[in-house]
Amino acid sequence: MILDDSIAQETAKLLLQINAIKLKPQEPFTWSSGLKSPIYCDNRVILTYPPIRNYVKDQMAKQIDMQFAKPDVIAGVATGAIGIGALVADVLGLPFVYVRPKPKSHGRQNQIEGKLDQHQNIVVIEDLISTGKSSLNAVKALKNEANANVKGLIAIFSYGFESAHQNFNKAHIDCYTLSNYEFLIKEAYDTRYISHKDLNLLKSWHHRPEQWSEENQ
Repeated sequence: MILDDSIAQETAKLLLQINAIKLKPQEPFTWSSGLKSPIYCDNRVILTYPPIRNYVKDQMAKQIDMQFAKPDVIAGVATGAIGIGALVADVLGLPFVYVRPKPKSHGRQNQIEGKLDQHQNIVVIEDLISTGKSSLNAVKALKNEANANVKGLIAIFSYGFESAHQNFNKAHIDCYTLSNYEFLIKEAYDTRYISHKDLNLLKSWHHRPEQWSEENQ
């Protein structure tokens, strides 16, 4: 769910400005899953630009206060949300932990890094949401290992896939994002970052990404 239209528009503008999100409908990227995609997102680039990372962290902190009240702990999903999650926790004056995709195979075999007490209220920070599975994997780890009360999740950007919406609803987790795919392509078109033909290709991919990928092999 988008938190605020003006924030969504500004976030999309900033992500395009620093090439955290790249759009190449004519020369699609190949994701690690093998899916062909006209969009590639790496929000870790935000950390390189102090004014932009400050905007993102401040908006996230503000929205956490508004949507969830003040939790006990902020948890970032590794690895993309570790940096921004720690910055948000700092703004709020809260402890920070991060959650690995799976436990380490050595040492203490931790999946959650940092001190976490039982039954604490936690808000999860994510950099990017596609299907939501990695985010919900982190939620599951927090609940299983610390009986955490996960109040919800806030992300920088979402592709806005229906599958993600269904996954979060099924898990009964409230998920909010600063911006999403719809706002991104509108901003890209309005600022002439993409052409009308590109816009149609991007809309086509979003409606049916698997079929689009097969057609662009």
